[in-house]
Amino acid sequence: MAIIHRATLSPSKLELIETYLPAQPWFTKDGSTPPELLGAYRFDDPDGEVGLETHLVSHGGKVYQVPLSYRGSELPGGEDSLLGTMEHSVLGTRWVYDACADPVYVAALAAAILTGQEEARQFVEVDGALEPRASSVKVKGSGAPGSEVPSVTPAAPVTEDGVTGIDAGKLTLLVNRVLDPGTPGPENSDALRGTWAGQEAPVLLASLSQA
Repeated sequence: MAIIHRATLSPSKLELIETYLPAQPWFTKDGSTPPELLGAYRFDDPDGEVGLETHLVSHGGKVYQVPLSYRGSELPGGEDSLLGTMEHSVLGTRWVYDACADPVYVAALAAAILTGQEEARQFVEVDGALEPRASSVKVKGSGAPGSEVPSVTPAAPVTEDGVTGIDAGKLTLLVNRVLDPGTPGPENSDALRGTWAGQEAPVLLASLSQA
């Protein structure tokens, strides 16, 4: 369960993403229009400390996947993956990272794929009460509930040809940065697939292989 605070963010998430994307080798800049957020989905941090939110962004006829992690303090060794900080009117200063370099995200993604999880249920805090909010992106792992999830010890992510590879010990995860709306991936693969408004056929978001 993800609790969303009604808060003011400075800079906004989109402002951070707009600064981050042009610096990425897998992003093709089209000067005609700014990037547009299509939606987002969240995973839960079991310890409730790290926010895990993945944004889908449209630009120049392409769809990009931008996983972010939000932390209340710096991620040790995460300097190269820091997008920046933002001031959250409820939670204070938040350090925002490319989540592929965050071990909490890597563990959550592996668990979602292997155990068939969906995106985290979202609730908005309003006057001390929690009200449900529908996710704008629906995702589903290919695995089965109760499947074993090995502990992960992720190395630094490496991105080639729009795919980020994460060597996590017994697992290797591949996160698609540039999405192909016509590709659900092999049916028998360990994968995370998603849909969003205007995209009813599942799209391959990430996949996993085990050593």
